[in-house]
Amino acid sequence: MPLDFVGQSLALTTGAMGAATSALSVNPAEIWTVLYVEASGCGFLPDRRPPILFERHIFSGLTNRQFDISDVSNPQAGGYGLGGANQYLRLANAIHLDRAAALKSASWGLGQIMGSNFAAAGFPDVESMVAAMTASEDAQLAAFVSFLQTNSYTGYLQAHDWPSFARRYNGTNYAINQYHTKLAHTFQKLSTGTLPDLDVRAAQLYLTFAGFKPGTVDGVMGNNTRSALLAYQQQNNLPPTGQPDAATLASLAPQ
Repeated sequence: MPLDFVGQSLALTTGAMGAATSALSVNPAEIWTVLYVEASGCGFLPDRRPPILFERHIFSGLTNRQFDISDVSNPQAGGYGLGGANQYLRLANAIHLDRAAALKSASWGLGQIMGSNFAAAGFPDVESMVAAMTASEDAQLAAFVSFLQTNSYTGYLQAHDWPSFARRYNGTNYAINQYHTKLAHTFQKLSTGTLPDLDVRAAQLYLTFAGFKPGTVDGVMGNNTRSALLAYQQQNNLPPTGQPDAATLASLAPQ
């Protein structure tokens, strides 16, 4: 499925983050905390598809266990295997059995919102949700905000009540994987450090799509990012600034 689930793949913008912080009455650090723990802070894989995690037990329940003889349908959680593109192989196998149930059985994008939660995330159906997830990180973030508001989780985020937030966002077994501890540690780091520069981060994401090697998409300007920018600028006859200037970002952005 090399071309499936690839949309415009646009990077997160300042406007979208501002809208999210205003809607949730939090600072960016609180939002980034969840996004980093859920999806390592990036809403697209290098192949431009949104990160997903396919949940076989959700698929089993949605299909009344009729496909439990397959490796993508099982009443027990697990069987994840490798992350990244491998999850799309699992999704493809499930789609062959029941597309709607398959899409509902994967978590999508920056906030890793389950497809089955499409209504809470602000969509009329799961196909609309998946289309938005492939379009932009702005849409992914808006879905995250809607999901929190619909389920009244916002207060736990505002209060930095990580155990309560984790129980509701990640499930009753959150403590097994120390989900609340990861949130607390990540927030401590982000609230006392430097938050991602969204221009640098956009450049890193688009450079990755273009086959350059800027390093981690984290919004921090380092040697790898600067070198990748210079290489791209020189290859595309742009002023070799080594910075994510307006001309470079415009050239890099997916069309």
